[in-house]
Amino acid sequence: MSNIVYRIVYFLIRLAGLLPLGVLYFISDLICYLIYHVIRYRRQVVNENLRNSFPEKSASEIRNIAKKYYRHLSDLIVEGLYLPGMGEKEISMRVRYNNPELIQKYFDRGKNVAAVFGHYGNWEWLCGFPLITQYKCITIYRPLKNKIFDRLLLAVRSRFGVEPVPMKMVIRKIFEYDKLGVPSITAFIADQTPPMEKYIFWVDFFNQDTPVYSGVERIAKKMDMAVIFFKMKKTRRGYYEFDLIPLFDNASETVDYEITKTHVAFLEQQIREKPEYWLWSHRRWKLKRNML
Repeated sequence: MSNIVYRIVYFLIRLAGLLPLGVLYFISDLICYLIYHVIRYRRQVVNENLRNSFPEKSASEIRNIAKKYYRHLSDLIVEGLYLPGMGEKEISMRVRYNNPELIQKYFDRGKNVAAVFGHYGNWEWLCGFPLITQYKCITIYRPLKNKIFDRLLLAVRSRFGVEPVPMKMVIRKIFEYDKLGVPSITAFIADQTPPMEKYIFWVDFFNQDTPVYSGVERIAKKMDMAVIFFKMKKTRRGYYEFDLIPLFDNASETVDYEITKTHVAFLEQQIREKPEYWLWSHRRWKLKRNML
């Protein structure tokens, strides 16, 4: 039964994705009006997050960022529908990497890489990265409770060659490729709310005490990986660019939490430049120290 439901849902998504992106953006405008003005989807969460993060901004400035954010969020919805039907040529045209030679330098040295980024821009379109590199591309994911949507997400993320791997299996997977002499690059979405466990580290992020999962640092140091921050820019609707910023050539040479503090600082700097492209409707600050 679940297999039948999966096929039906996947067919509907592919059907929607056959629409021209211009039509989907018209639908995005309608979605934006609906979720902002009618449903008022998480308006309170977004406004609270923005006010706490930018206390120096006026109410009108906060409102302007929020409106731009909902437009971007609506674009993410339709771009997600469009992604399953995108071919290699189109995703390579819509997502550009400004300095891929940096990756080649590490590959030539046989160096495994930790690629760090946040829920900024359209992170799902990063799935086309294997098309520009010789690296074996791994992405870390948390399995969804809904098995049908979990299967759909895995199918979309892996279609250009990315290998989704649960967090607890990542080190083993990197070791496996090492034994085969295959360098790997592992993608970490580093701004997710961490689970309530021992690998939490607290940082100041947008003027707020924020728990961060230190798995990026833990794995990178154990495997002596290079660490790169993937800075994404939305240049216009449907077009994104990445600047690859080297943070550490040898993670094992860093002091405790140096990697974590550094990539969090780079993410905050990126968000401050264009705050409307970060995921403000996420309850990022729901965990407090006294809860752990």
